[in-house]
Amino acid sequence: MYMAYGWPQVIPVNTGVRSSASNSDAGGIFADRIIYLKIINRLLLVVTPTHLQLWSCSQHKVRIGKYVRDADSLKQEGENLQAIWSPDTKTIAVLTSSAFFHIYKVQFSGKRLLIGGKQPGGLFLANISLVITEKAPFLEKNWSTSNFVCDNKSILIGLSNGYLQLVTWNAEISSQFEVCSYACNPNSLEVIFHSLANISPDMGRTASFSSSVLNSTGKYAIMQLELSLPLLLLAVLNSHGQVTVCSISKKGLKQTDSIKAEWWLNTDDVMCTSIASEQQILAVGCSRGVVELYDLADSASHLRTVSLYDWGYSMEDTGPVTCINWTPDNYAFAVGWKFRGLAVWSVSGCRLMCTIRQTGVCSAQSPMVKTNQEVRSEPLMGGVSLLQWDEYGYKLYAVEESSSDKILAFSFGKYCLNRGLSGTTYVRQILYGEDRVLIVQSDDNDELKILHLNLPVSYISQNWPVLHVVASKDGMYLAVAGLHGLILYDLRYKRWRFFGDVTQEQKIECKGLLWMGKIIVLCNFVDSSNTYELLFFPRYHLDQSSLLCRKPLLGKPIIMDVCQDYILITYRPFDVHIFHVKISGELSPISTPHLQLCTVRELSIMTAKSHPASMRFIPDFTSGGKLKDSSLSSNSLVHQPSRCLILRTNGELSLLDLDDGHEQVLTNSVELFWVTCGHSEEKENLIEEVSWLDYGHRGMQVWYPSPGADPFKQEDFFQLDPELEFDREVYPLGLLPNAGIIVGVSQRMSFTAGTEFPCYEPCPQAQTILHCLLRHLLQRDKHEEALRLAYLSAEKRHFSHCLEWLLFTVFDAEISRQGANKIHLSASTKSSSCSLLEKTCDLIRKFPEYLDVVVSVARKTDGRHWADLFTAAGRSTELFEDCFQRRWYRTAACYILVIAKLEGPAVSQYCALRLLQATLDESLYELAGELVFICMWFNFC
Repeated sequence: MYMAYGWPQVIPVNTGVRSSASNSDAGGIFADRIIYLKIINRLLLVVTPTHLQLWSCSQHKVRIGKYVRDADSLKQEGENLQAIWSPDTKTIAVLTSSAFFHIYKVQFSGKRLLIGGKQPGGLFLANISLVITEKAPFLEKNWSTSNFVCDNKSILIGLSNGYLQLVTWNAEISSQFEVCSYACNPNSLEVIFHSLANISPDMGRTASFSSSVLNSTGKYAIMQLELSLPLLLLAVLNSHGQVTVCSISKKGLKQTDSIKAEWWLNTDDVMCTSIASEQQILAVGCSRGVVELYDLADSASHLRTVSLYDWGYSMEDTGPVTCINWTPDNYAFAVGWKFRGLAVWSVSGCRLMCTIRQTGVCSAQSPMVKTNQEVRSEPLMGGVSLLQWDEYGYKLYAVEESSSDKILAFSFGKYCLNRGLSGTTYVRQILYGEDRVLIVQSDDNDELKILHLNLPVSYISQNWPVLHVVASKDGMYLAVAGLHGLILYDLRYKRWRFFGDVTQEQKIECKGLLWMGKIIVLCNFVDSSNTYELLFFPRYHLDQSSLLCRKPLLGKPIIMDVCQDYILITYRPFDVHIFHVKISGELSPISTPHLQLCTVRELSIMTAKSHPASMRFIPDFTSGGKLKDSSLSSNSLVHQPSRCLILRTNGELSLLDLDDGHEQVLTNSVELFWVTCGHSEEKENLIEEVSWLDYGHRGMQVWYPSPGADPFKQEDFFQLDPELEFDREVYPLGLLPNAGIIVGVSQRMSFTAGTEFPCYEPCPQAQTILHCLLRHLLQRDKHEEALRLAYLSAEKRHFSHCLEWLLFTVFDAEISRQGANKIHLSASTKSSSCSLLEKTCDLIRKFPEYLDVVVSVARKTDGRHWADLFTAAGRSTELFEDCFQRRWYRTAACYILVIAKLEGPAVSQYCALRLLQATLDESLYELAGELVFICMWFNFC
């Protein structure tokens, strides 16, 4: 998950240059624009029609190289039209408007940027030189080209005649070839029809066979190419808005006879495409202003559509989609529109960030009629032409369509703590940026706020950027790792702890972090031997002299997890190793503890499924999943976890039995999950009745402990709770066990008169889970447990609201069942339904909020169903009398209309007059005035 914070940074590129070649008669300024933007190895390449620039894209944005073409070159060979940068950053290929190929070489001086000081004037750390100029054999008069794609040896470009052109990095040009001609032979057609025949007809805008594409693709100009080398796929977009997905050879693009069409998307309005290789998703931007997502692992079947329609913005406001760019981990993507703005979406369809001002669903206006103030305070008001994420996902670089003299860089914080090699958090919800940690915490009024914790300059200046952040189980300590080393932060005393020896710090290249009690477990990459190892440091001292254990690993780990004193390590393709950690001696600076690591289980799982993205131990239910002690115990081998959850890169969630290797698929389309059972040391753990939760495009799903012999029988412990839904612009971060709430975060913008652009502020949101837990317990006849949980929560905020929500959802479900079964409603079904409603009322009756909760639910429901509600809750006159005796006159007044409906006008008249007299006697004139209006409504006066 990615969330924008802070003000956008402006990078001026000074693209406007005088060009007598382009405008010799007018003698004016040549209107330059950025045609190419790319980031590789912390370097940003900017190409315009007249020159090339190379910027440092690390902590400091400094231009380190530049090449400006002279007027004669522009006149004779044309402006720069398309460009591509080689993966090794040594070569840049440019095609000019007069069909000349220019090959530039990039040489680096080896000098480093000065940290914390001003750079000397005129200093260039990279030299860009033109080494090859070659005329391209394009004979058509009005020819045009697509963008470039490349591998290490070749460049591929699409032409206006529907053909592809292969060029080497030395500007050697081969003959043109046509992709779709290879797919028109009988053997290829049989494969295509077979793959498309398995697609469900109700997939919406799915991949399908189109005869018009097959018969006339060669006549359509190729507008864009998108290459995925990991998937060996090439997406070809033609001028009719149609997309062809092709396979390529493992040897790369040079094997042109192996580039074959596999699928066609039945679309005709595609403007751009982008492939997420890790997720195997193809995103296509349409002229309708929407983005369609297709599953490349399932014959390009349609997944979902994302757009700004639900926020009140249509294609007339934003224009067509011009560019899409995925984050490095492929869990989010940025979308730019031609007329106005950009947005960032999660892969599940949650809107994470948007530059367009949200002024109401019906108040969105055309960008052509915005005021000067709105234009000044909204970035990218003129549309987006280019988007590019940096290598870590911390910065999103955007070029405005109507103003290309600068680049806007938006800062993002990430939440990826429950994937890969970093541990998850339980008490603290954390995002982290390139040089800071953003902590969600409560203020003095119990409101959730985000604290920006800036890392010490002495550490981050040498080890930029932040790569791993994980909080200890009690939430009191943070472990933070940058490019090298490790630092700790004590949240209680606001104190940092460093390696005392910088040499030791630089020898550590952290690839993953875990907390194990008071021990930090660090996965270290040893560059000299190209190996990986586990390092165990005590929390109280970061130094090689205090190193508890060093464990060499078999290879590069892809996943780590810890539970009690067990560590899980997973290697590719799917080998699982579980280690038991045993400590002898006390963990303190005055003793000499000794740590032993022994292997207790090894699994090698043969599967054709996608690779795991996350794995989490599930504590043993028989022991309650509770830790006996926060430190490592010597006899915890008895409670060795026997199961774990697996989330694969394609979103499949499954349960793995570590004893026999059996894997049980639970659900799909999951983006992240939280294992909650047994992971809380809080005395008041309000979510111990939940096994785990997951989140995906369907929203939140809850998995409860099963009461049967098999605690993981899906139909017994899985439940979809619509009441847990956040808005689709709030992304869930995790749970607070002691508060019984789910914490989410959304983007907000604040506007300041002295700044050009707004400040982006992550805003925490809280969603209670208490009503779902209580309903779950009542459904399973766990009355005592439900009452105990309610008493634990009675002092929490929004407790009354939770009880009201509980009663409302149970009553609403009762009404819905009656409506669905009103013709054939059996007595047993009705009795069972009323039983749950009665159980809920009996539970809430134990609390003083009961009288307010019942009448509030009545006011939110149709009066035709009040009889069913008060049959379970009690007679309305008795509840009124209870309020009257307690002198809760305002609540009593709310019951008058209910009494009029259920008991008749005469009874309601009597109650209203009693209440009016009581309020006058006690000088409650405001409430008495309201009662007069009620009396007038009954025609009493």
